[in-house]
Amino acid sequence: MGLIELEGMEFYASHGHFEAERIVGNKFIVYVSIKTNCSKAGETDKLEDALNYQIVYNLVKAEMKITSLLLENVAKRILDKIYARFPSIEEASVKVSKINPSMGGQIEKVSLTLTR
Repeated sequence: MGLIELEGMEFYASHGHFEAERIVGNKFIVYVSIKTNCSKAGETDKLEDALNYQIVYNLVKAEMKITSLLLENVAKRILDKIYARFPSIEEASVKVSKINPSMGGQIEKVSLTLTR
């Protein structure tokens, strides 16, 4: 079993409950981890035998462009797309962080993690 992690993917997106958040947008950081069988790719050294994490990045990038009111919705859509494209994975987690959210005080980030 292997663990593939895409760490610190940065996006500027318009997610948020309040209209101002959707108009102005914000910086988001996304982490994805995927447990999958890597033994065949380790032996053959061929991309077609591996989970292509460039495809995972492109799925995340596409979902981050779709405005959502809640981080829960963003993370769920990302997981849905990953599982649809790679049905043989054992487990996946997605963490979406909104950087410096407008909440009336100094907050570095607010994050949501979903695991399936």
